[in-house]
Amino acid sequence: MIRFTVDDRVGVATIDRAERRNALDAEHCDELRAALDAHRDLLAVVITGAGSAFCAGADLGTRFADGGGRGADTFRPAFELVLDTIVEYPAPVIAAIHGPAIGAGMQLAVACDIRVAGPDARLAIPGGRLGILLSPTNISRLAVLVGQGAARDFLLTGRAVDAGGGVAVGLVQRVADDPVAAAIELAHEIAALAPLSVQGHKRALNLVAAAAELGSDARAAIDALEAAAFASHDLEEGMAAFAEKRPPRFEGR
Repeated sequence: MIRFTVDDRVGVATIDRAERRNALDAEHCDELRAALDAHRDLLAVVITGAGSAFCAGADLGTRFADGGGRGADTFRPAFELVLDTIVEYPAPVIAAIHGPAIGAGMQLAVACDIRVAGPDARLAIPGGRLGILLSPTNISRLAVLVGQGAARDFLLTGRAVDAGGGVAVGLVQRVADDPVAAAIELAHEIAALAPLSVQGHKRALNLVAAAAELGSDARAAIDALEAAAFASHDLEEGMAAFAEKRPPRFEGR
């Protein structure tokens, strides 16, 4: 479930699936999006996870369940919609990261405006270990946030960073022993500022980022690469290896 609380026009959304290390499926993406849409008047929002993780990624046990075949993805459309909702939310959204923020979990954090990480934070996008390719929008968001060099390091090698490593590449803005408490405190500080200034700056920065977005031809090319990856034998092998807890044997097909 998604727990959503409000205190003095500051919202806290908690992914409460500790038994799955807060891995997201389509249902929980939709629930988080609905909670944000129902509270559009807040002055700041914190997103975090229950237990020992921020978000361990997509719930691979259910992601390809519908359709049962190669390329059938029940998660991606709902995930893209909730990320767009976070980016377009009028007020700042802060990610409070403790433990793993892996794959979809790191992409969730990247969609937020500010990231506060704890000493046990671990951020990575290991798509190459599964045969998964990110969407054009998520590739663009990551490259705009951390630059081409760091984005290539994350996506081409599956590099994982802790809070300090995240600060070094611009992925993490603040480090705190208790990232949830620090993020909530920061959210209340933001809520005390002039809303038109804060929200205007967020909108303006979104427009600056949009100016660097991919054109239609580039997006179409990445869409084709993504479709090929999700229809590949390597994806099936990556999912099987993950389930069987063994190294994958990729063949490039």
